[in-house]
Amino acid sequence: MKKNNKQSEEFPQAMKGIVLAGGMGTRLYPLTKAISKQILNIYDKPMIYYSLSNLLLAGIRDILIISTPMHLDLFRQHLGDGSDLGVHFEYLVQEEPKGLAEAFIISESFIGKHPVALALGDNIFHGEGWANTLQEAAQLKEGAYIFGYRVTNPSDYGVVSFTPDGRVLTLEEKPTRPKSDYAVPGIYFYDNQVVEIAKKVQPSARGELEITAVNNEYLRQGKLRIKRIGRGTAWLDTGNPKALLAAAEYVQTIQERQGLYVACIEEICYRLGYITAKALQGIAQKHKNTEYGHYLERIAREQRPMREEALS
Repeated sequence: MKKNNKQSEEFPQAMKGIVLAGGMGTRLYPLTKAISKQILNIYDKPMIYYSLSNLLLAGIRDILIISTPMHLDLFRQHLGDGSDLGVHFEYLVQEEPKGLAEAFIISESFIGKHPVALALGDNIFHGEGWANTLQEAAQLKEGAYIFGYRVTNPSDYGVVSFTPDGRVLTLEEKPTRPKSDYAVPGIYFYDNQVVEIAKKVQPSARGELEITAVNNEYLRQGKLRIKRIGRGTAWLDTGNPKALLAAAEYVQTIQERQGLYVACIEEICYRLGYITAKALQGIAQKHKNTEYGHYLERIAREQRPMREEALS
């Protein structure tokens, strides 16, 4: 495998990825008074691993991490340039939380002429077939591809409603009287037009550049595709202490029951052929006093399965 020379052009695949790990995490105070919530652990790994895993599973190797001036170096120190995983990480600052759509304006030079996926750093997805869904979305050539997920508290999210024949009818940001139970979760796929669309978004009443405004523009153009996620996939938002604990317990249960780790980015990169078994063993040695390290060592010793099996 060619060495990563810190040049994103080394991975000229169609789509680039962004993890937005900004904000001050005030709903998690005092936990997050001195640390980014996306560095907090979800059971045995940092929260950001879960959003990174989604981009990696989608086949995206060129990833930008956006965070606050206070926190960005934490991610840089933890993840480096990605070369040990056979991928490429870059880092940019969001000076203050001005909305999700600002991520595309901040990352304009990184995106270049490519389509792009945006993953929120505090959203967790897991389920059989989820990797295939992500790979399908990453084939996007034109328009936008987002998701709908049925929830009991839709007013806390962007909400999508549908016509009787399943076409998108409306998209609203945190409506007091939602028109459906379907929220739009925190992973989005767009063509290159998204940068110019984001630049034209006007701040909402909250003073933010809302991602819902971007999605509504694609809807107006007739270029928005929404896939409804069924019962077999879990979507967990980790914005408050109860949700943080619930996510950790979910991951613990799955891992202990199946013996397979959720959002293990080192394993994903190995399964996809980005790093060798020897490289994975080297990473495992750095974690040799942990169950995480023992798991990586076991994976490195096993015969690598078929790609489809690895990503199920």
